[in-house]
Amino acid sequence: MAGGTAPVILVHDLEHARAAVAAAGSKRLILLSPPGAAGLQGPHWWLRLLARLRDEFPHADIVGALDCADCPGWALAALRSGVERIVLSGDGPAHWAVRQAAEQKGAWGEGRWGCDTLDLLGARDPGKTCQEFLQR
Repeated sequence: MAGGTAPVILVHDLEHARAAVAAAGSKRLILLSPPGAAGLQGPHWWLRLLARLRDEFPHADIVGALDCADCPGWALAALRSGVERIVLSGDGPAHWAVRQAAEQKGAWGEGRWGCDTLDLLGARDPGKTCQEFLQR
């Protein structure tokens, strides 16, 4: 991955997340929620998914980033819920205030990761897809 950063895999459900973590082994991995998941599924869904993964894979090095779309209210709710990292698009006074709050907590996920992100939506074999991506 570019710049020596951890690979980013966009997961849509627990099956995707399990496949990604299993493929990564002990390597650091950023799991990114689907776009707008903070408002659609909610921060508690994301926190439960990550807790389950950490129980099942206790030696995994996972960072979970919850996508808050361009909604600073969703992002603020996610931070208050204890989400470890948020992704927030958009620009404006409310966005900057939330970004500052997230940065103070070390919870700012820098924008969307783009072409260095594997999106597992539609993957027929998520495990194999993750392995191939992580071997690049």
